[in-house]
Amino acid sequence: MLRERLNQVEERIHSAIERAGRRRSEVTLIAVTKKFPASVTLEAYALGLRHFGENYVQEFEAKHAALASLTGPGADAVFHLIGHLQSNKTRIAAELFQVIETVDSEKLARRLDQAATPLEVMIEVKLSEEESKAGSAPEALPALIDAIRTCANLRLTGLMTMPPWSDDPEQTRPYFRKLAALARTHGLAKLSMGMSHDLEAAIEEGATHIRVGTALFGPRPKAAP
Repeated sequence: MLRERLNQVEERIHSAIERAGRRRSEVTLIAVTKKFPASVTLEAYALGLRHFGENYVQEFEAKHAALASLTGPGADAVFHLIGHLQSNKTRIAAELFQVIETVDSEKLARRLDQAATPLEVMIEVKLSEEESKAGSAPEALPALIDAIRTCANLRLTGLMTMPPWSDDPEQTRPYFRKLAALARTHGLAKLSMGMSHDLEAAIEEGATHIRVGTALFGPRPKAAP
């Protein structure tokens, strides 16, 4: 079943890439495994997936031992934190993840830097008015970018965003377009945007990373494993 779903997602990616005149190598598929057991991550890895997204530090910490074959020396799996990070969990997050996509304040950046672990980071940008959405305001980006670039252990590579939910990808496209414009303005190469329902629009607007869960794994279990 997972193999079939992965093939379907790849077909969607290739169709969008062709429309956008891009190459497959320009888009990284992040398999979002939150709420699924470690066995699902291992199955996805066996099918060739290498980038995995988790939303919760504590949940991934609980699964980490079962994923030792993917996280030990020489392992090539890359784990992205794509959920909100509280500053009191920065040290453990730095130990568990290779990429933190949700840096949204100078305080959080400094706390991650103090963990003294080399990390790739992205800035989460809030482009909607929804109170439930986290992220840096676009006008705060210059100061935040400067602050992160002074952190010896952090390597800033791009921006990410979470648009308001809509079944219609055309409703989220303007948010992707705005994030791409901000990345160009600030000289950042990577754009993490787009999910199962709107990955085509995200790719057409320049996404380098798409975060796909439901289209790969089906509905998430109601309770964490």
